[in-house]
Amino acid sequence: MRSVSGVVIELSAVIVALSDDAPTILLVPSEDVGAQGLPFGPFDPVGDRTLEEGLRRGVVQQAGLTLGYAEQLYTFGDRFRDPQERSGGPRPVSVGYLALARQGDDAPSPRESWTDWYRFLPWEDWRGGTPGLIDSVIVPRLEAWCAAATSKAEQQRRRDRTHLTFALGDATWDNERVLERYELLYEAQLVAESARDQGKPLLGVATGTPLAKDHRRILATAMGRLRAKIKYRPVIFELMPPAFTLLQLQRAAEALAGGRLHKQNFRRLVAHEGLVEPTGQISVQTGGRPAELFRFRRGVVLERPAPGVRLPVKRGGKSS
Repeated sequence: MRSVSGVVIELSAVIVALSDDAPTILLVPSEDVGAQGLPFGPFDPVGDRTLEEGLRRGVVQQAGLTLGYAEQLYTFGDRFRDPQERSGGPRPVSVGYLALARQGDDAPSPRESWTDWYRFLPWEDWRGGTPGLIDSVIVPRLEAWCAAATSKAEQQRRRDRTHLTFALGDATWDNERVLERYELLYEAQLVAESARDQGKPLLGVATGTPLAKDHRRILATAMGRLRAKIKYRPVIFELMPPAFTLLQLQRAAEALAGGRLHKQNFRRLVAHEGLVEPTGQISVQTGGRPAELFRFRRGVVLERPAPGVRLPVKRGGKSS
């Protein structure tokens, strides 16, 4: 990697695809022992005309995948985000991207793998109701963290953050606050990365699988961005096959949002927004009655400035 005054510029990608009902991300082997991470590589200030061009080149080289839709997320530059910095290595500054792919379009090499993103942020999946991890581990540990504050003002600040982000008391669950929840758990030392970044032994708290460097923070940023984006942009269709049933589209929306949708309300919204059109074909691979196949109606982006799946999401349970 090229270094200027002890700083290197990295390009990192959260590449999302759908596998059945699971949003998956592409992972690659990491220099960290026993860890995996997001595809990332150095920015070449001479060879890369733009940051995105460098990202696309790096993903092809590292993962054998040609990206379609991609957008820049944020720049991550916290000190010691890379453990090698503590031993005299350069300080990395990472420009994070969200990219969408259809799994199987370009098969990555065997060293890479697609993994359910809820494995790393398990408290975000409410499709089956409140995740057990929240009540059994997260809330008790956060309450102890709040009580351990050195002043009443700090105790109240911590409680307010806890209630807001994890929907305790009268607060409502906001599925877009993914990064805020991860940052809270990091500050309370309830994720492995917080101990690792301080050079301390890892805590015995099972709050999801850690990733290399600060890649779990980048993933949380991407998840929150995508959950917000599907409400006002038709990006969900970047993940769908060319033809799909309405049930497949609903399951995809639920998987990304982390909660169940009302079936009839969802279908009324899709019809009202003009997001899809029939293909004239029928699918017999539904496991039940044959279902009509639809495709994304591309003209909708010219008709309205914000065509998206804007239904409120239930906290959990079965679709109705």
